[in-house]
Amino acid sequence: MNDLKAVESHFKFGENWSSYSNLIDEDRIENSVKGLQKLLGDGGVSGKSFLDIGCGSGLHSFAALLLGAKEIVATDLDADSVATTEKVLAKHGANKPYRVMQVSVFDLPDKLQQTFDVVYSWGVLHHTGAMVEAISKAAAMVSPNGLFAFALYRKTPYCGLWRAEKKWYSKASLRQQEIARAIYVMLFRLGCFVTGRRFKQYVAEYKKMRGMEFLHDVHDWLGGYPYESISPPQVDQLLRQLGFSLERRFVRSGLMSVLGSGCDEYAYKKIAHDT
Repeated sequence: MNDLKAVESHFKFGENWSSYSNLIDEDRIENSVKGLQKLLGDGGVSGKSFLDIGCGSGLHSFAALLLGAKEIVATDLDADSVATTEKVLAKHGANKPYRVMQVSVFDLPDKLQQTFDVVYSWGVLHHTGAMVEAISKAAAMVSPNGLFAFALYRKTPYCGLWRAEKKWYSKASLRQQEIARAIYVMLFRLGCFVTGRRFKQYVAEYKKMRGMEFLHDVHDWLGGYPYESISPPQVDQLLRQLGFSLERRFVRSGLMSVLGSGCDEYAYKKIAHDT
């Protein structure tokens, strides 16, 4: 395993998710459910097995429980994320069928020895240190006719700049990180003003984006290292090579902002071959 795959080289995502989990309320749960329904489509997750790769706070695993998943396996490389997911599911998902495991995506096929009807990984695989390999490992966990639902950073001309920034931020002092966040928020405010958006309204309504929270996402964006990105055509080529067909996708349109690219969302179905 090379250094970028090791948790020691990663930003402390789990600490951020632990802090965010204290904000989980009914509105955030409802918006998480809506986001999952949008990506999974009519087939949903009811009565199906569900693997959450990079479970973070556990909120989206809980959303899958609410939507009727028959089995949940939530995994993360970060011990803090595993502990937070355990706490959130124990609080909100008592007596539901779930397991939480600390395991790398690269070890999943050997550790679990099973496949799943739905494999979900939102904004995770581009932070693993080997994105294409991580996508392949995650795809291997999908059952025939199952769904692989994921989100990845869009490739932009600024990716090299952001990779360097994230590498610095992930190792910076708390004070340096605080200053960097303040500068980013100031620039974001300016961007909103220039484009005619209301910053306060944007922040207030941020929870509609899958139940997330603006300042926690700023910290996650600035520190999200390792960092890779990919274009929609590259995603499609890779997934077709892996034996999948596109079900739906939600890709960002227009020019990408220098302040960040955001994630494109994808849902691919694994083609079942007759034997």
